[in-house]
Amino acid sequence: MSAVRVAVIGAGYFSRFHIDAWSRLDGAELVAIVDTDIAKAEAAVNGCATFTDVEAMLDAVSPDLVDIVTPPATHRALVEAVAARNLPMICQKPLAPTLAEAEEIARLADAAGVTLLVHENFRWQPWYRESKRLLDAGALGAVTNAWFRLRPGDGQGPNAYLDRQPYFQDMPRFLVHETAIHLIDTFRFLFGEATWVQAHLRRLNPAIAGEDAGLIVFGFDDVTAVFDGNRLLDHPAEDRRLTMGELLIEGTEASLRLDGNGRLTVRRFGERLERPHWYAWENIGFGGDCVFALQAHALAVLDGAAPENTAKAYLRNLEIEDAVYRSAADGVRVALP
Repeated sequence: MSAVRVAVIGAGYFSRFHIDAWSRLDGAELVAIVDTDIAKAEAAVNGCATFTDVEAMLDAVSPDLVDIVTPPATHRALVEAVAARNLPMICQKPLAPTLAEAEEIARLADAAGVTLLVHENFRWQPWYRESKRLLDAGALGAVTNAWFRLRPGDGQGPNAYLDRQPYFQDMPRFLVHETAIHLIDTFRFLFGEATWVQAHLRRLNPAIAGEDAGLIVFGFDDVTAVFDGNRLLDHPAEDRRLTMGELLIEGTEASLRLDGNGRLTVRRFGERLERPHWYAWENIGFGGDCVFALQAHALAVLDGAAPENTAKAYLRNLEIEDAVYRSAADGVRVALP
């Protein structure tokens, strides 16, 4: 089969991980980069056509797949333009600034009959794929509790986030909309569907518009899971952005711990010591090469595999996000339908 010809829209900070992954994926050929700043597009990759206008790129290149890596406020117009060409696409998260706009984006793709996958990459991180494998195998017994502590340590002072993604400072909804959404999706991947949420959110850095710390409790059928996020504080890791924090999953037969260096350990019930759990992964790209894994999945979907991350399925994450903000605003537990 000939290589899938991929065009990337957006040449900002995170696009480097997309571009690197496409360059390493068998079965993909990167054919175009689009950015309103042509210098950024030209600097992103050598030997690739560059454009400042999406329509001009679509006319000139006719890609097989479009990868949208731009801020959320741009997504609706870009999805509409690509869908009008009947092309499959991947779109970075947050899918849209609001749930209503995300629903409209999903409807646009549905109406055009095109595949729209959301680039929600945490569930593709190798430690979560291995955790899911262990859970499905019953290695922990009956799981009752989980706790994730987000501690990237990048949110202090007036220059917080300016070196990578400066628009973070202006987002009216930040910690949950931009960051905790990763764990909402990951918790669903690991534990199934949540039935209720309760949240307390805070803004600690006055230099930003949105919240940057919070505690969110999720109720699943059998598991209570806690997201404890604080972007001002850090955790012990060689690279604090590798896992962004630490995870503990507790079951009746064993507990599983993820540290900031991607190491998994298991402690059997009643034992004093944790034992290393070895599994294969590579510390390249972003987050254990999760961008590569997600994009490989996208190629498999184009070849007929069942998708994990369609826009329509992703709307559930955004419904839960909205419930989190309502819970924090009203100080109550919110049931999820």
